[in-house]
Amino acid sequence: MTTSPLLHRPRRRPTRTPSRYRDVLALPYVTRLLAGAVIGHLPVAMAPLAILIAVRADGGSLRLAGVLAAAYGLAAAIGQPLWGRLLDRHGHRVAIGVTALASTAAFLALAVLDPAARPAWAAVIAAAAGLCTPPLEAALRVLWPHVVDSPNQRRAALALDACAQELVFIGGPLLVLGLDAVASTGLVLTATAAIGLAGAALFLSAPPTRSWQPDLTRAHWLGPIRLPGLRALAAALFGAGISLGALNVVALAAGERHHAGYLSTMIPAALAVGSLTGGLLYGRRPWPSSPTRQLLLIGTGFLLGSLPMLTDPAPALAIAVAVLPGLFLAPLLVTGFHALDVLVPRSTLAEASAWLIACLGLGQAAGTALAGLVPATAPAAAAAVAAGGAALGLLLLLGTRRHLTPHSGSGAGRESAEPLAGSR
Repeated sequence: MTTSPLLHRPRRRPTRTPSRYRDVLALPYVTRLLAGAVIGHLPVAMAPLAILIAVRADGGSLRLAGVLAAAYGLAAAIGQPLWGRLLDRHGHRVAIGVTALASTAAFLALAVLDPAARPAWAAVIAAAAGLCTPPLEAALRVLWPHVVDSPNQRRAALALDACAQELVFIGGPLLVLGLDAVASTGLVLTATAAIGLAGAALFLSAPPTRSWQPDLTRAHWLGPIRLPGLRALAAALFGAGISLGALNVVALAAGERHHAGYLSTMIPAALAVGSLTGGLLYGRRPWPSSPTRQLLLIGTGFLLGSLPMLTDPAPALAIAVAVLPGLFLAPLLVTGFHALDVLVPRSTLAEASAWLIACLGLGQAAGTALAGLVPATAPAAAAAVAAGGAALGLLLLLGTRRHLTPHSGSGAGRESAEPLAGSR
């Protein structure tokens, strides 16, 4: 197997001092990798709204637009573990290059197609665009140990990554609305394709993506999902995803209930602000407890933060309390992804990361569907679905917590894994 000096730097002794974000960003290639991952991931946030606008502009129904957006989102979640496995076995250029080109072609096809006239073809192409979403989050995850110096810095890098993804879901829809205001709907989808391709190209241009070599250790055909630790984390994030998906419906229902349409965007934005804040605060320092205990405490905070919405608060208060579950969202993701270092073999890290991403996305789809069954003007009922998802995630963590600590001889952890930053 080809080696690279980049991948064989001497390891520094882990420290327990806080890592400053500017120190992490100053490391070689970190900014380029983050920028490429963020830009390349923008289509995931842009596509649902871009598809909705394109369908409505061509005279299609809102129902058709919802079906196409759902097809895109579900396919995007389902495809990630497949591309994560491809990345583990064949590297970044194959996995990201192939998917980026295929996704770009699908978006361009949607841009010239009349979805209202050919709904079946539109659904197939939208699903193809989602299915071929490049696995940039998983790709970035496997590179962090090779571009940052210590476990504490990896925690800070993961926090920056999680916070950057919140910027994606804030900036993506705003970018679509801005493009739609100055250009045709077809150009919006074309721009979505171009942005995704540009981000993937920027990511692949970073030297670590070229020098990184897959671990060719023979893996079980089921991949890392057969490991109980990964299944525990994936199930917990599925529950968290249900809560996030339901909160989007809470925002819409609260807007109708209080005749305040701005809540449909302000509540998700407040959730994102909370996640940005929580992620930055959590990732800059180690914490004096085991990863399993951290996951349980964060999951408890996420559940408690979702409860105030059950009271159907007034608009201004609803925006304020939407920040609360967000404060624990990014820390939950950071700790979950960081725990993979000792729960799965190095040769399957990309696929394991992709499973977590997929389960969070599938949970969001399920939460949106479940909350959508309640009356349109009953935000408290939709909030109950959100709280139920958070409770489910916490219960799953409690029930599977023994699997979140690797046992010697299990074959789950890395051959010479470092302890998690902040673990005892």
